[in-house]
Amino acid sequence: MPIHFNHKPGLVVYLTAGDPSLDATRDIAIAAIDAGADVIELGVPFSDPLGDGPIIQRAGERSLARGTCLNQVLAVAREIHAARPAAGLIIFGYLNPILRYGMARFADDAKAAGADGVLVIDIIVEEAADYLAELARVDLAPIFLAAPTSPDERLKAIATHSKGFVYAISRTGITGTQQSLAGDAAALVARIRRWTTLPVAVGFGISNAEHFAQVAEFADAAVIGSAIVELIERTTSTLGPDSAPGEVARFIKGLRLSAVADAGPVKRTASSF
Repeated sequence: MPIHFNHKPGLVVYLTAGDPSLDATRDIAIAAIDAGADVIELGVPFSDPLGDGPIIQRAGERSLARGTCLNQVLAVAREIHAARPAAGLIIFGYLNPILRYGMARFADDAKAAGADGVLVIDIIVEEAADYLAELARVDLAPIFLAAPTSPDERLKAIATHSKGFVYAISRTGITGTQQSLAGDAAALVARIRRWTTLPVAVGFGISNAEHFAQVAEFADAAVIGSAIVELIERTTSTLGPDSAPGEVARFIKGLRLSAVADAGPVKRTASSF
């Protein structure tokens, strides 16, 4: 299934599944899509999320405390896909829960749930042969992270094995909001484009309309995670979980209005998953 970025830049929204609840995750995802998100990145909570900053770590801890597990995340993915089948859907997580679940079983169940791709943050392309084979068997897109410190040889391998789009990390380190967009993000995107014609999405630290507009100048999409997870955390604690879908939708609409004011909408279609 192709992913359609209906604006420049496209918008990938990360959510920690099960925070504040599985039902809330479904409702927030649907509200985000209706407000202008092109892709939902559905995060599987993990007990040792070394690539995530404190905001997403807290969300994962809350979700795990409620007993959220991988099969439940896939069930939520199925509900989101059934409600909004035209939106892109990615399962995001760490390798350990997938290995415990069973790689082949995971690939089968993720595909059946309506997922288009998978991003496993702690698997490297050089050691991913079995993983890649299982995803290819069911036509799921592997998505890899490309960092500013990645040498050209690794960027070429990442670009070769990624499908759908390439995920460019705007900075080294963990996820989290930041005051300004790292200056090497544009340079990394330019390097990636040497090896692929796939769209490039920039993430890690994209947190406001200014960042969103900056990304539009050099990349195809922005990935926003910590800012939205923090908004959900704050809204849930002050207004209650029922208010979270509306607040997330309002935030995304604000991004879209800002982007339209800066450049106007541009329809882009990424390659098929």
